[in-house]
Amino acid sequence: MAVTVRWRRRILWLLTGALAAGLAGIVLLNVWPHEKQLEHRLQHVSAVESAQFRREMGTLLGTGVSAGNAVADYQNGEEIFPAMLAAIHGARHSVNLETYIYWSGEVSKKFVAALTERARAGVRVHVLADWLGSTRMKQEVVDALRAGGVRFEYFHPLHWYSLDRINNRTHRKLLVVDGKVAFNGGVGIADAWEGNGLQPDHWRDMQFRVEGPAAAQMQAIFSQNWLATTGEALLGPDYYPEVPRGGDLSVQAFASSPDGGSENMQLMYLMAINGARRRIDLEAAYFVPDELTLTALRDAMRRGVRVRLVVPGPYVDSAMVRNASQASWGAMLQAGARMYRYQPALFHNKLMVIDGYLTIGGSANFDNRSFRLNDESNIAIYDHAFAAHMTEVIDSDIARSRELTLAQWRQRPWRRRVFDWLSSRVADQL
Repeated sequence: MAVTVRWRRRILWLLTGALAAGLAGIVLLNVWPHEKQLEHRLQHVSAVESAQFRREMGTLLGTGVSAGNAVADYQNGEEIFPAMLAAIHGARHSVNLETYIYWSGEVSKKFVAALTERARAGVRVHVLADWLGSTRMKQEVVDALRAGGVRFEYFHPLHWYSLDRINNRTHRKLLVVDGKVAFNGGVGIADAWEGNGLQPDHWRDMQFRVEGPAAAQMQAIFSQNWLATTGEALLGPDYYPEVPRGGDLSVQAFASSPDGGSENMQLMYLMAINGARRRIDLEAAYFVPDELTLTALRDAMRRGVRVRLVVPGPYVDSAMVRNASQASWGAMLQAGARMYRYQPALFHNKLMVIDGYLTIGGSANFDNRSFRLNDESNIAIYDHAFAAHMTEVIDSDIARSRELTLAQWRQRPWRRRVFDWLSSRVADQL
């Protein structure tokens, strides 16, 4: 009897050890980079206003800089949702929506109604929602979409055979209509984004509408993840029609993913920072830069570049990310950056304006998760007038913010310093 008990215990320990080893392996597969990452400072970066900078960006990021586009920015849900819904209602051939967040609520109902109405009218409608980001999406919403003729799929749903991909999420917020008009930014399909960005329970965010050849680039970005999820290639004039000029702006749409081109997002930001000659305005909902990116920003300030940084204030959706971010603020302030904490609402903007010429916006945050772990999509607009307009948007946000000084940062309580330091130790996963 005693021998039997000992063998049972040994088997139990062996099974426990095998389970622990398996879990450890899954964790390693999720956190280990799939590609070699940027490790060294960039050298000899041309100014962002130069033709050489545009040539390099048009080659390095896999998509060229396309002329003939129109770009409009929409601020907060009160502007964003009506514009997106109007575009859906106007669709004649196809609607493709990829989003990290799709939560049940009133906004969800409006999108379900618009998407299913178009699907019943014969428009090809596809929705790709991240499985983890959309856990607050009730099954009845999915059922309503599918019953209405919408092709709905989850990105990387939980299966035993995909455990090594749990940490790879699509953080993109793309809407492409008829292959000619596209939206990109930070807004999720949820009630939290309603309003004007001035209430604590609503988020401050923005979205860009692109009409022209760059919309076709964004269509291709969506199609890549649809193919990876379903095995179906979206082809034909319903998705890739001949796209006429929409305006006079030069725009580049680009994407990143751990499965390929994982360095694109960080490379674009590093090129822009190193190409700055006069000023950098940055709005970052999640500002957790790695040492390479932080060094690039400090090097820019040593060159005499003025840096202004807007970050969240009292309202955040992740205390750990806030703590890790605060750990890096001292280095920025010591180097001469002006920092501002947005006060009225949860700040979710992702925007950079360089030298009053280059504007970068989209879904990517200023952190390692967006640089290396998530699927992201941004646009770059090369135009002085548009950059001047976006600088006015930043100025408006600064007017609603409180400036943080180095002395104030140093005076934070010791408990806060400890939490900041501990959170910064796991910054690679935030």
